[in-house]
Amino acid sequence: MLTPPRPPLCRSALALKIPRADALLLGPSVTAAIPSITSIEGADERKESCLACSAPARPCLLDEQIEGMEIIVGEGSAGILFSLVARIKNSTEFLPANALVLSRSTSFFLGNCLFFCLIACIVGGRSSSSSGRGKNHDGLVKYGFSLVKGKANHPMEDYHVAKFVQIEGHELGLFAIYDGHLGDGVPSYLQKNLFPNILKEEEFWAFPDRSISKAYESTDQYILSQGSGLGRGGSTAVTAILINGQRLLVANVGDSRAVLSRGGQAVQMSIDHEPNTERDSIEDRGGFVSNMPGDVPRVNGQLAVSRAFGDKSLKSHLRSDPDVRESSIDNSTDILILASDGLWKVMSNQEAVDMARKIKDPHKAAKQLTTEALERDSKDDISCVVVRFIG
Repeated sequence: MLTPPRPPLCRSALALKIPRADALLLGPSVTAAIPSITSIEGADERKESCLACSAPARPCLLDEQIEGMEIIVGEGSAGILFSLVARIKNSTEFLPANALVLSRSTSFFLGNCLFFCLIACIVGGRSSSSSGRGKNHDGLVKYGFSLVKGKANHPMEDYHVAKFVQIEGHELGLFAIYDGHLGDGVPSYLQKNLFPNILKEEEFWAFPDRSISKAYESTDQYILSQGSGLGRGGSTAVTAILINGQRLLVANVGDSRAVLSRGGQAVQMSIDHEPNTERDSIEDRGGFVSNMPGDVPRVNGQLAVSRAFGDKSLKSHLRSDPDVRESSIDNSTDILILASDGLWKVMSNQEAVDMARKIKDPHKAAKQLTTEALERDSKDDISCVVVRFIG
């Protein structure tokens, strides 16, 4: 059996090794069936639903990429932390995935077809720290991503998309960062649905910019219509669609940012939607901007961005329409960086471009950027996608 390296936990951590994981569902608010474990010491309570979101537990298929795993049990200040580590076949990396924090009084039983909730997505890019790479069909455009949980006392709330797809004879590169707040329900939904909603627009091939804007707003309307189903929080978004390796469309709401490198010069492709810069719009909608509490301008003293998906309680004072910008990809274009504000709070556009250009492998470049942000004491979750257009 495989024994992945354990993430750092408390001194009393106990490893429960699983010879075979029979079922695993990869996604937000996911459940996992582990028939190989029949009990955890001191556990006597049977749970038929997700302990985090109360959704009914359901069986799920084993993803063939998962080769082996290990559960680490340890007692921390917040209770008992269960972490799961999976090794992806043909890879030397182990992807840690934060799971559920339980109170000390909570006990439960893992038996045949019983479930616990993982607050992580191994495929699709969400865990306490995850990274990966890919390329287009001819290998000329490559990408890498890296996500690292910040120092704040809440689960990871950043999600990403990085992939190439073939649609109607076209190759599309789809890249995104979704930076959630007050929960991960909204960014999780965006990861699964925003790009499909954009591509479903009838006018996408003729007027992609118009279709992106329509899909952003219709997606936000759906999120708001779900009441408490997706939580009370919200999310920023920065998305990039690369059409046939030649045409790039970038859209965003909030302060997640996209930066392009042309001949080594950083070109910001998105607009940071901050309360101070959109104060008139907020006040016209009956809201206000305040630096209290703290020293960061916030909408109604609560939210540090002026546009976002979700945030139902503040939506009457917020906007969700994106800024959309288009650019052609030519021989001078070498790098595209998408990142959450956990990176941009401690690094300028040019610094990020200079660092990424020095590293030929975009996966290593993305990891270097997130590592550097941590070393510069960034407190927020840090998520980064790097796309390299030239070799």
